Amino acid sequence: MPNFLFLSMAVLLLYTARTLSQERDKQAKQEQQQAAAVQSQQQKREPENVLNYFQVDPLEIEIGYNLISLTDESQGGDLLQRLAAVRRQCASEMGILVRPIRIRDNMQLQYNSYVIKIRGVQIGGGELMPGHHLAMDPMGQDLKFNGIPTTEPTFNLPAWWVNGEAREFVELNGFTVVDCSTVLVTHLTEVLKQHAHELMGRQEVKELIDMVKEKNSAVVDELIPDMLSLGEIQKVLQNLLKEKVPVRDMVTILESLADGARLNKDVDYLTDTVRQGLARTICQRYVDENSKLSVITLHPRLEQNLQESIQQTQFGAYPVLDPQLARRLLDKLNSVVEDITMRGANPVILCSPRVRLPFRRFIERYLPNLAVLSLNEIPANMEVEAIGR
Repeated sequence: MPNFLFLSMAVLLLYTARTLSQERDKQAKQEQQQAAAVQSQQQKREPENVLNYFQVDPLEIEIGYNLISLTDESQGGDLLQRLAAVRRQCASEMGILVRPIRIRDNMQLQYNSYVIKIRGVQIGGGELMPGHHLAMDPMGQDLKFNGIPTTEPTFNLPAWWVNGEAREFVELNGFTVVDCSTVLVTHLTEVLKQHAHELMGRQEVKELIDMVKEKNSAVVDELIPDMLSLGEIQKVLQNLLKEKVPVRDMVTILESLADGARLNKDVDYLTDTVRQGLARTICQRYVDENSKLSVITLHPRLEQNLQESIQQTQFGAYPVLDPQLARRLLDKLNSVVEDITMRGANPVILCSPRVRLPFRRFIERYLPNLAVLSLNEIPANMEVEAIGR
C-alpha cells in the first residue's frame, strides 16, 4: 500500500486519541469541581467543631522564635531532656505526678521570651539570651565587666548576661554562671513547688491510689469508698502540698486517713492527722546540720486571742482578728523572720495544734514560705531550740 495512505491513517488515529483524551480530562475536571462544590456546601451546613478549644494542658511552656534552638538536639539543645528530669524530680521529692510538659512556639511573644502556664493561665515568664550565660553574684561584689544587666526570672535577683572572656572573669570571681536551659528549668521547678496543689487533680489521685493498691490493697479497700471519697482525699493532699509537705509516702497518708476518718471526716482535721503521721518527713526539711530544729514561738496571750477568734467557714477555719492587731502581728512577725534569716537560720513557727492551721492561713498571703508546725508534729527524740518569740 502507498505510504500516503499509512500516513493518513496514522494522523487520523492520533487526532482521535487526542480528542478522546481531552474529553476524558474535561469530564474528570467537571466531576472534581462538582465534588468540591458538594463538599463545600456540606461544610457550610455542618456546625464548626469547637471541642478542641476545651482541651487545656495542665502545664505548658510557650517560647519565642529565638528560643526554639533550646529544644533542637541537632543544635545542642537539651531542654526536652531537662524537662523529663524535672518530672522525675517532682515525683521523687514531692510525690506528685506531673504530666508531660507541652512546649509550643508562640510567634506573638518577643523573640527571646518564654511563658509558663498552668491550665492555660500564665503563672510566670522571663527572657533568655541564647548563646549567653546568666551570671549572678551571691557575694555582692562591686566588679566591672562586660555584661548585659538583667533580672533573674525565678527570684527577681540582679544578674548579667555574659559570654566569652566576661564569663571566664566572673566565674573566677565567684559568680554563679548558668546557661539558658538551666534558667528556664529552675524557674519551672520553683513554679511547680509553689503550685503543686493545682496539679493534683482527681485523676492523679486515682492513679497514685491504684499504684498503692498493687502492694497495699488492705488500706485502700478499707478507706475507699466506705470512709472517704476520692475528692476528700484530693483535698487533704492539696492541703499538704500547699505547705510543701511531700505526699510521696502514700501508704502512711492513707493509713492516717483511715484512722482519722473513724472520728471525724472534716478535711482540716484529716489534714492535721496526716501531718502527725508524717512528722519525721516534715521536720526533716527544717532541721540544721546537727539535726536541731530552730523555732519561733507565739506568746501565750497571742495564742489565746487567735484561738478565741477562730471562725468556721465553708473554706475552713480562719482567725478573725482586729485589723490593728493583725497589722502589728504581721509587722512583728516579718521583723523576727528577717532577723533570724540574716543569722543563717531557717525560721519555723511552732504553736499549739488548735491554732496551727488557722494561723497558717492567716499569714500565707504575706509570708507564703514560712513553715508553721504544731507541737504534735515534733518527734519525741528531736532537739528543739526556741530562737525567737
